[in-house]
Amino acid sequence: MTSFLHRKNILITGGSGSIGESLTKRAISDGASLIRVFSNDENGLYEMESKYKNHKNIEYVIGDIQNEETVLEIVKDIDIVFHAAALKHVDRCELNPLETINVNIMGTKNIAKAAQNKNVKKLIFISTDKAVNPIGVMGATKLLGEKLIAAEAFHDKSNTIFASVRFGNVFNTRGSILPRIEKQISNGGPITLTNPQMKRFFMTKDDAINLIISAATIAKGGETFVLKMPLIRLEDLFDSMKDVLASKYGYNPSQIKTKIIGSRPGEKLVEYLLTEFEMENVFETKDFFIIPPLNVPIKSYPKAKKSKDTQSYFKAIKTLSKKEIYSILKKIY
Repeated sequence: MTSFLHRKNILITGGSGSIGESLTKRAISDGASLIRVFSNDENGLYEMESKYKNHKNIEYVIGDIQNEETVLEIVKDIDIVFHAAALKHVDRCELNPLETINVNIMGTKNIAKAAQNKNVKKLIFISTDKAVNPIGVMGATKLLGEKLIAAEAFHDKSNTIFASVRFGNVFNTRGSILPRIEKQISNGGPITLTNPQMKRFFMTKDDAINLIISAATIAKGGETFVLKMPLIRLEDLFDSMKDVLASKYGYNPSQIKTKIIGSRPGEKLVEYLLTEFEMENVFETKDFFIIPPLNVPIKSYPKAKKSKDTQSYFKAIKTLSKKEIYSILKKIY
């Protein structure tokens, strides 16, 4: 069966990040004709170019998505854009709201307009569960990014199909919680935990890439795709990380203590994947939810049905056991 990316020209913004590099690997294995990796991280691009030097169909372009002229240039001859470039650290975004707006919203607008201008076939925007009922700058800009993408999908002159994917926490990506906790374990502890009741939805890199490709394959325009992913108590995750990693750094897991430091301002105990309104209107498949656009009703998707009681699904969801978390971590480490 021919893969979706086979013989396609691909642009990945934020391409030197963890998700960008994973998309690059997928595009290589699927036989993409051209993979254009765009990033403002000069060293990240250099490291990727060294790593994938045998692949002559990859272009590495340094630039900023806030620059309209640069963005217009990089979408030339592209079939599919995966828009992963963003400011993502909650604390940094809170302290730098204007820059976050410029990158996460205005940068997204630049990419969307350029895609329309150059007749790109599809654009997939990478969003986050922090866009659900946001209380911080990062989540708010990602929500507006989703809305912008949905609106662009129904622009009168658009030949481009726009859609979003909404991530949870992705295991062991750059800037995720796992590298920080591993460093604390390597130093002998303590591990810092904000609140023992803190829970988060998690996905692997493979889950994330499969969601992106699924969205690109079946999107009709304006939707947001959300993976059905496991819920994990952070205390259980950290305890399992001790079991997996402590011996690697010469410690017994019992030697690594956990220090409760209290929730940060505006931090939720649980990051939800859907709003109550979205739950009432969402479609679902075995693996993910599809939030249709508000302004144009869509009646069906392949292998999807209108969800009858999404709230019950989320009320019934159980957190993973430490044994289940341990199994996931052993595959990562």
